[in-house]
Amino acid sequence: MLHFENDYNEGVHPKLLEVLTKTNTENLAGYGLDSYTERASQKIKEACQTPNAQVFFLTGGTQTNQVVIDTMLAPYEGVLAAETGHIAAHEAGAIEYIGHKVSTLPHKNGKLTAGDVKESLENFYADDNHEHMVYPGMVYISHPTEYGALYSKKELAELAQVCRSYAIPLFLDGARLGYGLAAKDTDLDLPTIAELTDVFYIGGTKMGALIGEAVVFTHGNMPKRFNTMVKQHGALLAKGRILGIQFDQFFTDNLYEEIGKGALRLAEQLKGILKDKGYSFFYESPTNQQFVIVENGQLEILGEKLAYSSWEKYDDNHTVIRLATSWSTTQEDIDQLKEIL
Repeated sequence: MLHFENDYNEGVHPKLLEVLTKTNTENLAGYGLDSYTERASQKIKEACQTPNAQVFFLTGGTQTNQVVIDTMLAPYEGVLAAETGHIAAHEAGAIEYIGHKVSTLPHKNGKLTAGDVKESLENFYADDNHEHMVYPGMVYISHPTEYGALYSKKELAELAQVCRSYAIPLFLDGARLGYGLAAKDTDLDLPTIAELTDVFYIGGTKMGALIGEAVVFTHGNMPKRFNTMVKQHGALLAKGRILGIQFDQFFTDNLYEEIGKGALRLAEQLKGILKDKGYSFFYESPTNQQFVIVENGQLEILGEKLAYSSWEKYDDNHTVIRLATSWSTTQEDIDQLKEIL
């Protein structure tokens, strides 16, 4: 079976595994108080050009979204997100579970527009009964989005301006950020993202880490007693070294960047093969996820040799499926996929 269903099926990138093994018997302080975690934090701040930023390492995307949102919002506040946003659609109600409503807005390939966000905020405060309603306390976006789309610098700046005018934080989910940063035509880099957002995270799990996401509070705005609140969420990892060691390696010799570029080179080949075989794209993503329209009658035959993700119904006779390259995809995988198709 050939696997293109996601970008996190295999274990850990060889270079990360090597350094985890090499440091395995070192006796290090727990809870992220070790030298590797401190060094990784410094490297991330340097890469973001934000010396006053605060970096904290958590284990996974849903956990990170829940912890960041809960610690930054007041009990009466909720979060604005796209209808397709991960916190709205694929996190089992994790945000509502902790008592914060997710209010959804229209999207284009998973992206929010500043105009829609501003209109939503204006309508909320224009309602004379808004004191009886859930306050919009944050805007949540993903880069790349659930459809592999990317925000431009202009789009992100417009969203940031709206958020700052209403004094609410802009939170960027970067679970696949490495693949977004590696895209050919993007004008967003880490310093720009750090400048325009209030908090974001650098995804590790989908980039080859065993586990791990690096949360960056960009303006020294980490919530008070954040470490304690992380502990309350059951999210404080005793062996925090595992996270720090991996991110220290990610940001050594441009490994994080190179992993993204490698996956996107193969994604470009994948797109070319799909076009040559006559497949129609639901959305032709510039990142590692590709969304194609397949006749329902072909799905079972395709599934005998190829693992893919069923994404959404297109019409009565067609389904949108996702094929994703990753840090672990090889040229041999691409060649075999071409033969299967």
